Amino acid sequence: MKFYKHILLLFLIVSFSNAFGQGKLDSFLKPADSLNIQRRNAVVISEAVVLTGTLVALNQVWYSDYAKSSFHLKNDNAQWLQMDKAGHVFSSYQMGRFGAELLEWSGASQKSQLIYGSTLGLGFLTAVEVFDGHSAEWGFSWGDMLANASGTALYVSQELLWNEQRIVPKFSFHTTPYASARPNVLGESLNEQILKDYNGQTYWLSGNIHSFFKGSKIPKWVNVAVGYGAEGMITGDDVLVNTVFFPEKNRIRQFYLSLDVDLTKIETQSHTLRTLFSIFNTIKIPAPTFEINSSGKSKFHVLYF
Repeated sequence: MKFYKHILLLFLIVSFSNAFGQGKLDSFLKPADSLNIQRRNAVVISEAVVLTGTLVALNQVWYSDYAKSSFHLKNDNAQWLQMDKAGHVFSSYQMGRFGAELLEWSGASQKSQLIYGSTLGLGFLTAVEVFDGHSAEWGFSWGDMLANASGTALYVSQELLWNEQRIVPKFSFHTTPYASARPNVLGESLNEQILKDYNGQTYWLSGNIHSFFKGSKIPKWVNVAVGYGAEGMITGDDVLVNTVFFPEKNRIRQFYLSLDVDLTKIETQSHTLRTLFSIFNTIKIPAPTFEINSSGKSKFHVLYF
């Protein structure tokens, strides 16, 4: 599953963004007021090493298990009820956001942040897509590329329009019984299932209310989130296989409305806390949630994960 590789990279970028903390951590994490050449070079070199190493590792560890082929396309847009495409949007956006924030830390201009930072996810995921194009198991997917570009565009457009991120893609997960049916595909351990079981994943667009209504008395950190999930999936698109494992289950789409918190809007003078808030703002907090699915059924969750 291609999104599995993308999430692994996202965790590497998160770790990289937190790895500099030595000594006076808070002072070190404070963004430079003007371009700091040493910081910028450290960001560029570290990203180049991490991303190149990740590509090499993927080629040796992941793709070596599958037969090679000549470059080819694959239309996988109908698979997994587009949950994988939502994952691509999330990955591209968050990787680009981390890339831009690292350049901001170095004191680089906003133009540089947008050109060289926010495109980090799109550039890397394009390279991964080329790898897929040479793998007999997958293929280069224009649907994936569109999702990758959409994630980057979501970040860049908000910076250009509002100079802030008012709408943030987020992720949440809960365990499902489907993984036990095909653990080799959907994951054996909890860590694997978080990355691989699309049935338990939910992708959100979390909008900050105060950013859209500046004069309101609503706390700056309160968000409203709309989410998308799906279940009943044992394979990408073969419903007949699903009926063998879960004959009573149908593949259904799920839509959610919930409250959320934008951690980056919590006011603090601590740059350490700001860094942690930025990292964990990728995750949708558990909250009361209303759900309606493609079968027309609805339910209310006191707390939805």
